[in-house]
Amino acid sequence: MDSDIRLYFDEGVQVAVAEQMRNRCIDAVTVRDLEVLGDADINHLQRASEMGRVVCTFDYDFLRLHAEGIPHAGIIIAQHFDTTVGDWVRGLELICGAMTADEMKNHIEYL
Repeated sequence: MDSDIRLYFDEGVQVAVAEQMRNRCIDAVTVRDLEVLGDADINHLQRASEMGRVVCTFDYDFLRLHAEGIPHAGIIIAQHFDTTVGDWVRGLELICGAMTADEMKNHIEYL
């Protein structure tokens, strides 16, 4: 799949989701890959933004940061912790196929 959206997975999302996205040729990193596990949400959001990556998360604190006007490359949030790896993969494939990185800037998508 050709997509210019690059993904940044926080620690709440299963690593398997990032692996599946990479298998689909979508650029994805995890906080584990970057060795920043446990960092503050604001730091994750700023780091992802600097890297041009959309944050993928279950953490509603990112919605608060968005509401505070902190600029970001995008946030994709699942509403429930029972969202499966398959749910994530299908939703992310749809988003990455339908939107551009520019369209995701300062935008929130819900799975």
